[in-house]
Amino acid sequence: MQELREAFSYALGFAPIRSILLLLGLVSLVAMPYTILMPVFAKDVLHGGAHTLGFLVGASGIGALGGTIYLASRRSVRGLGNVIAVSAGLFGISLLAFSVSRVLWMSLLFMLLTGFGMVLQFAASNTVLQTIVDDDKRGRVMSLFTMAFAGAAPFGSLLAGGLASRIGAPATLLLGGVCCISGSLVFARALPSLREMVRPIYARKGIIPEVASGLQSATSLTRPPAD
Repeated sequence: MQELREAFSYALGFAPIRSILLLLGLVSLVAMPYTILMPVFAKDVLHGGAHTLGFLVGASGIGALGGTIYLASRRSVRGLGNVIAVSAGLFGISLLAFSVSRVLWMSLLFMLLTGFGMVLQFAASNTVLQTIVDDDKRGRVMSLFTMAFAGAAPFGSLLAGGLASRIGAPATLLLGGVCCISGSLVFARALPSLREMVRPIYARKGIIPEVASGLQSATSLTRPPAD
């Protein structure tokens, strides 16, 4: 229990970690439940059947694969703060657009973008957290990441199901998209100050090139000459 309290104190006391976890929890709560509403959209909104549902889920999977490939192609963790903000906003905008779409090919396009933004935000958040967290608290902070990612989703599904039965599936997704966009805007607004807090960590780990080269130059100047 003491270690658990330390984990919460550490994660909530450091603004970059706290902001990433809060945005992740918000997106998991209000946006991730789109998956359980897909059958309703396939049947009642797009007037299709099992094939329509398969196409929608497949489009989301293709987008998720694209997000994974994009993130894997990056050479550095630098700039992932912007990626988190933009991908969360893209996730929300895609859900909002999907909720009002009544044409299958447009819905497939929005589902592709939804999968892309979803995976990109979650994976980028994981990468940044793994980079900035202290080694002795890595496991505990990643357990909080898992709780925000996977723990909030069931409650979001319950909430989405209850809302969909009252206001309809399209309005439920639209509301989730708006909340997701709002969270991304708040995160983007705080990003400059968060970046300044993270910069010393990146400098210490040699992630910032100019700092790393400066440290190497200083080391070479202070190193005694070889015989």
